[in-house]
Amino acid sequence: MPARRRRPHDDSATRTALLDAAEALMLEEGYAAVSSRRIASKAGLPNAIHYYFETMDDLFIELFRRGATRSLARQEEVLASPQPLWAFWDLLLDRSNGDLNTEFIALANHRKAIRAEIAESSRTFRRAQLAALAYVIKTPKSADASSSPEALVLLLSAVSRFLITENAFDLDIGHAEVLEFVERCIRDIEGDRLSTP
Repeated sequence: MPARRRRPHDDSATRTALLDAAEALMLEEGYAAVSSRRIASKAGLPNAIHYYFETMDDLFIELFRRGATRSLARQEEVLASPQPLWAFWDLLLDRSNGDLNTEFIALANHRKAIRAEIAESSRTFRRAQLAALAYVIKTPKSADASSSPEALVLLLSAVSRFLITENAFDLDIGHAEVLEFVERCIRDIEGDRLSTP
């Protein structure tokens, strides 16, 4: 179920403070610690939350959308770089949003509206990735013309996500070898990296 229509005052500093407080709570204590009372207390705004968000799902969806909008803009910048495949791989390995994303995935296991929002956002990201990287796969530098952008995007996404998850548990057996393999594949398609990330 999509978030309700935004109210006219939705871009206020108060609304932003509530979203910031919810995000901080999610990162500090996990999604289960996020309640309207805790958000209001952390933001120093008693009784304000339901004026801006009719339900907690509405708040979570808006918080997710805010992060997704930022991430999509960053992805667009990366995919427009001279070496989009290398830049995309570096972006996937960036752990800066990892903890918050993990909390949203856990939350989605309990809230259908959040699950639907994540799924739709993921489709948007994947379409943009495929549109940008389809060109790269078809360039003359590609060593394997049968490689599909879909397979490559999924491979890079899955490997990076798995490596990040294992790193969170201090497990890195085989990581160097997998990184070397993936980067050899990227090199075959896009050539040597022109600059370091």
